[in-house]
Amino acid sequence: MGSLHISLGIVIFLVVLALAFDFMNGFHDAANAIATVVSTRVLKPHTAVILAAVCNIVAIFIFELKVAATVGKGTIEPVTIDHVVIFGALVGAIAWNIITWYYGIPSSSSHALIGGLIGAALIKDGPQALISGGVLKTVAFIFISPLLGMALGSLIMIAVSWLFRRSTPGRVDKWSRRLQLVSASAYALGHGGNDAQKTIGIIWMLLIASGYTAADTHTPPLWVIISCYTAIGIGTAFGGWRIIKMMGQKITKLKPVGGFCAQTGGAITLFLATALGIPVSTTHTITGAIVGVGSVQKFSAVRWGIAGNIIWAWILTIPCSALIAACFWYLGSFIF
Repeated sequence: MGSLHISLGIVIFLVVLALAFDFMNGFHDAANAIATVVSTRVLKPHTAVILAAVCNIVAIFIFELKVAATVGKGTIEPVTIDHVVIFGALVGAIAWNIITWYYGIPSSSSHALIGGLIGAALIKDGPQALISGGVLKTVAFIFISPLLGMALGSLIMIAVSWLFRRSTPGRVDKWSRRLQLVSASAYALGHGGNDAQKTIGIIWMLLIASGYTAADTHTPPLWVIISCYTAIGIGTAFGGWRIIKMMGQKITKLKPVGGFCAQTGGAITLFLATALGIPVSTTHTITGAIVGVGSVQKFSAVRWGIAGNIIWAWILTIPCSALIAACFWYLGSFIF
């Protein structure tokens, strides 16, 4: 790499575009951390959004940058990466996010970004541009993260039901409301820790490709880390109200105890994935956890038709964002 001919102006433009994606990621995925705490009326929407935004930014002090390393150095071969590939990937991801936000579909910003990278890299250099290990790991977790979230949400719900089996409904509700504040905060920390690092990885990739950062550096510049965590936090603060309604009420009706179990199961999944350096979908994870909790309470309580539509959105995210990114890579090759 080291393409020093890339002008500073182009690099600044792409950094701003990446931060715009990061902001949109927070805006688009705000529902993941707060849908359950809002739907159970433990917090008012605006209060919940502010809590989630603060936790997104605080995550900077908790997680190592393993996800950023996977995205920045573990998905696309270094010789393929240039400013046009980054441009195509970002526009592909942003376009898919706008489409799914407009229709209130809780798709994955993370997989839109990975799809964008794959699409732009494939049209430039073909299959050899992809680092199979990183791509396959990410694709595998499209299925693993919601299933793990579902399993943990179900198990925690069963455990809580057993522990409080002699308690009155009022006492269970009282404790669940308090615990939901903890679980919502933990999930927002996991969201910030995993998702902000994806944009850190993209900007790191760009800086290495353009020669502004050495290829053998083990961590990205500090300003990249701070700006990405801040951007996702601000995006979350603006919230994604269309998707909050879908996540909080349309899949299944949740009580505070169910909200706590779903968020805790989802948070554990995110903490584990981030520690392993795997870029997962916070949307997939919390949806799986909500379905798991709902199915334990009553199998018919889950609106499986709506859940099925969401799954279709998951399946389509990578190919659709890849196709859009490929188109914009082609357009970008004439612009830049």
